Amino acid sequence: MYQVSGSSELPERAGKQRIKEREKVTNLMRKMNAKKVTAVIVLLVVMILSMTVVSKVAGDPENHRKTIESLDEKKEDVLKLTATSAAASTALAAIPGDATTPVANKLADLTSYFLIILMVVFLEKYLVTLTGYAAFTILIPIACVLLAAGICANKAVLKMLAAKIALFAAVIFLVIPFSMKVSSIIEETYEVSMEATVKEAEDLTDEINENTDSEGNIIEKALSKIKDGVTGLLDKGEQLLNQFIETIAVMLVTSCLIPILVLVFMLWFIKMLFGIQINVPKDMPKRIASKVPGQKKVAAKLQDKAGVPEETDGRTDV
Repeated sequence: MYQVSGSSELPERAGKQRIKEREKVTNLMRKMNAKKVTAVIVLLVVMILSMTVVSKVAGDPENHRKTIESLDEKKEDVLKLTATSAAASTALAAIPGDATTPVANKLADLTSYFLIILMVVFLEKYLVTLTGYAAFTILIPIACVLLAAGICANKAVLKMLAAKIALFAAVIFLVIPFSMKVSSIIEETYEVSMEATVKEAEDLTDEINENTDSEGNIIEKALSKIKDGVTGLLDKGEQLLNQFIETIAVMLVTSCLIPILVLVFMLWFIKMLFGIQINVPKDMPKRIASKVPGQKKVAAKLQDKAGVPEETDGRTDV
């Protein structure tokens, strides 16, 4: 019998090759696990800093001084407009006859709109600090936990959800300051108009009050002293009503509509970033499985689940 040269060395070489491959896989797994542990530690630090440091800074009213001062100025303007419209309504109602009564009633009805604007201003003022506290105490830590779980479990869904929650936290934190910046541009344009409205309302009220008796009723003889009498007062009242309506419209836009539009725009932007759908071919499972040796049966099963008809090479079995 003849011995084949080196036949005993083949199993040894194969065994060494397998050991080397196992070592490579083990080293790769160790590196991946080390990266995962590092990422989890970093996320843990971020979560702790967000809850203990950043949340206090974001919820401190001193750090939102400009925004709060702007809201306080808007609140004072609303209160001033409410008072002047109510005074003008009372003064017009004191004029004898029913000519100015409809205008007086309309001015009185404007109080409800001013009340809505005032409520929105107060809500924005308190949300400035509350949204910062909620964003960095609740939402950002939740995002960190989900991202850490997604890294450890290799789940893209958890990573995507964590990113969405983090961006949503940033949106609710920035929406009010950003909307105030946009509103200030519009308010600067109509600031002179609002001041003129308040001045005209005060002048009309003073003009009527100077000619009223102790019971608050305007004296008949005093109407002749007023320019154009009742007609002149009616025209001034109607003009004043139109100016108040215009001022309310501007305030509703700057206080209510712009914050909503800013929030909708930011949410749309997030949806545009994360709402992209990637179309995957139906036979992709088969292509992936066919690359692995000895996985034809798995590929067939995946193909059946995907509903893709089996490809043929044109030959038919007899």
